[in-house]
Amino acid sequence: MSHAPGLTEGATEGLRQRLLADRTVLGQRIDTIHAHARNPLERDSEERASQLANLEVVAGLETEASIEVAAIDAALARMHAGTYGICTGCGEPITPARLEARPASAECLACAG
Repeated sequence: MSHAPGLTEGATEGLRQRLLADRTVLGQRIDTIHAHARNPLERDSEERASQLANLEVVAGLETEASIEVAAIDAALARMHAGTYGICTGCGEPITPARLEARPASAECLACAG
């Protein structure tokens, strides 16, 4: 693993550790969502409607978490390939401040628009 442009090897490793920790938290969140979704629905129609609405919200949260896991996996793959910190849009370095704020960033601010 090489370090990102503008970052030391230690700083890049710190971002890698953050990505791994975030991935673990998101995986646990997805597991909790799956466990919640397996709960049986109430027979009462009013309560059932409320539960179905909650399931829609939970499904949205699961989708959001899954998208973030995919972004983290892609960032870890870029680290492994030695392309982490290089914008996938324009090929220019992503600023260290952006990587610190959002370690899974694949694009510079200009390309992320």
